[in-house]
Amino acid sequence: MAEREPRLRIGLMLGGIRTAGEIGQLAAHAEAHGFDSLWAGDHIAFPAPILDPLTTLACCAAHTERVALGTCVYLLPLRHPTTVAKSVASLDVLANGRLIFGIGVGGEFPAEFEACGVPLSERGARTNEAIRVLRALWGGNTVGFEGRFVRFAPVKLNPPPMQLGGPPIWIGGRSEAALRRAARLGDGWVGYLLSPDQFRERFAQVEAMAAARQRQVVGAMMVFTAPRPTREQALRDAGNVLGAMYGRAMHSAAERYCLLGSTADIIAGVERYRAAGVRHLILTPLVFDGAQLREEITMLGDALRSVRE
Repeated sequence: MAEREPRLRIGLMLGGIRTAGEIGQLAAHAEAHGFDSLWAGDHIAFPAPILDPLTTLACCAAHTERVALGTCVYLLPLRHPTTVAKSVASLDVLANGRLIFGIGVGGEFPAEFEACGVPLSERGARTNEAIRVLRALWGGNTVGFEGRFVRFAPVKLNPPPMQLGGPPIWIGGRSEAALRRAARLGDGWVGYLLSPDQFRERFAQVEAMAAARQRQVVGAMMVFTAPRPTREQALRDAGNVLGAMYGRAMHSAAERYCLLGSTADIIAGVERYRAAGVRHLILTPLVFDGAQLREEITMLGDALRSVRE
């Protein structure tokens, strides 16, 4: 008998500005409709309003029991890694070991780095070192660290994360440096603004580099979605929402990289990403209104049950 292909896991990005109660209700609703994970993005300064992801996921943890909870992605070089280690470990305990820590280097909005006192040119090196700090502090032992950016005498993080050794670290990004970082240091790689064929090609690079180090890396993909009666309406709405989010024209990107149109169109797009090797697909509905988001959670969750099985 042929070995069964691993099940596709489908997650949901929870964006927008909402109260803790609203976030909790949406999280519970998504879990009830079969989603496997819930995600929150991160920026310090962004054209669109955005909540802190760890705070958002803490709300989700309080209202769910089964789904994984993840950051997609946390801009690690903007923070001191020892305080990040504490916050993430605490959230993993609160979530009973359900956390996935997705991180990235950022750089699309240089003002964030200036505001945090971090030179943009150092973001890659700071991220590489910060990952080492996180893993050291999450190990449960008393450790010190002597690096280029971080130095401290031996301390012990107490309590440690619920997951032994800490939550998995997934590296987001499309650049060659991000692919190398995922292969060397990550437990997963998260693609972004990539077609299925582009994902397949780049994930093959990650897998080859990881295999050379006797490592395995999970393949994930974040995709914007706009389920609408027609593709034309979906494209118009997606371009407008993305433009508001990023502060620039995004209609071309919406047409190339978003899942648009009817439920059948969305399912067909999901199947293309699964065929390309995606094992965790993070859907990001392009909608700000809470009531509409709830409707889309219901529609997408129910429609995609057959795809997940």
